[in-house]
Amino acid sequence: MPRRMRVLESPRQYLGFFHVIQLSINGQAHQIEPGANIERLIDKLELAGKRIAVEKNGEIVPRSRYADTPLADGDALEIVVAVGGG
Repeated sequence: MPRRMRVLESPRQYLGFFHVIQLSINGQAHQIEPGANIERLIDKLELAGKRIAVEKNGEIVPRSRYADTPLADGDALEIVVAVGGG
């Protein structure tokens, strides 16, 4: 008897061991693993060590709180990178 494939209603559904958090970063969709925080996201985006400002759901997050600020499905972030010049 052939096996039936289950159709998922949304990409956010849990797929056994595979699940991701859907984020909006500067208006674009991104995914990151569950349990991630802002510090992990900054590393993933290769922005570690750069002068940046992060806003999560309309509130500025101090750099000292990046490791303590978890990310959740549906969070909206704005990340601004400071650019020097003259």
